[in-house]
Amino acid sequence: MGGSVARRYARALFGIGVDAGTFEALGDELTELAALWNGSDELRQALENPVFKPEQKRAVMQSILPKVAPTAEVQRFVLLLLDRRRITLLPAIARAYRDMTDVHVGRVRAEVTSAEELSPQTLDRVRRSLEQRTGKKVIVEVAVDAALIGGVVAQVGDLVLDGSVRTQLADLRQKLVN
Repeated sequence: MGGSVARRYARALFGIGVDAGTFEALGDELTELAALWNGSDELRQALENPVFKPEQKRAVMQSILPKVAPTAEVQRFVLLLLDRRRITLLPAIARAYRDMTDVHVGRVRAEVTSAEELSPQTLDRVRRSLEQRTGKKVIVEVAVDAALIGGVVAQVGDLVLDGSVRTQLADLRQKLVN
């Protein structure tokens, strides 16, 4: 249920951003707020704790918002979340908003996992290859997993391209067993 509620809130703010032509800036502010939420135990505890009165929680947010989210739209949006006791959905709303922005501008996110850190040149080659394959601009999110032994695994949505040594060894083992 939280995911669908988060998407509804994200869609509402996204519509405002598209109409104003500021959807990417609003998304950046929302992402910063979600990072602040995820990174601050004190903030989460203060806003989730029923001991604090709603006006105290609102005062905390009003002191933080101008520094992280200068636009009035995002400030009103976050205060609305707080008033409706939906502030805990902030990270999910930010993810849903980011996904909507990606679809709107025709880009996709790819998770590229390798056995060791890739050089910028190799990462750029992988990105260009994925862009050719998908026909969209690709934003690469990098992860390292030594269990791959070597090679790269790239995932773009449902598409998984697995060129890892681990998978090649597993395929070879399966062929030998058969």
